[in-house]
Amino acid sequence: MKSLSALVIVVMIWAVGLLAFATRVVHSTPAAEPPVADGIVALTGASVIRLEAATNLLEEGKGKRLLVSGVNRQASRADILDVTKAGKGVYDCCVDLGFMAADTVGNAQETAEWARTKGYDSLIIVTADFHMPRAMLELRAAMPDATLTPYPVLTETLDTPTWWRRSGSARFMVLEYCKYLAILGREALLGLGPKDDEKAGATAGAKA
Repeated sequence: MKSLSALVIVVMIWAVGLLAFATRVVHSTPAAEPPVADGIVALTGASVIRLEAATNLLEEGKGKRLLVSGVNRQASRADILDVTKAGKGVYDCCVDLGFMAADTVGNAQETAEWARTKGYDSLIIVTADFHMPRAMLELRAAMPDATLTPYPVLTETLDTPTWWRRSGSARFMVLEYCKYLAILGREALLGLGPKDDEKAGATAGAKA
């Protein structure tokens, strides 16, 4: 009986968390006007809207350069130019394409390396509304000292405001929530380990 009660409590907590997550996604768009940053990063996906939004921010002077992270290796610069609908002058001078990332973890690593190479400390992150919470977790883990401003774009195919009414949208939201929880769990476990300064102190003590 106690086990059943505990299971019910866990399920209730999970369900409340799902509703909070979905509400956060629903109310994240339209995104607020972001402050000017060093750079802009667009995480690629099924929709081209995020690329168009990131390009618009670049053309408005919200960042010095734009990184498109996770570009299909079969795509050319001309292909991406057509998708972004950017002015060719801006595109040729200020858009970098990243071909290494295959998932959100890869996006974070690719973004961190790009920012380090460029000497950027602040970034505007553009991705889909449902993807933004998980993307920000990965990005902040990869570059904890950077200032990251989320700029989510609406996922029209998800029908975000009424996601629970359609089985496909509901499954999608639940899956994304579970992925988000997995990243939270990973970061919580990593947080239990020794910090970098503690590791350094232990190493110095061992050498002494």
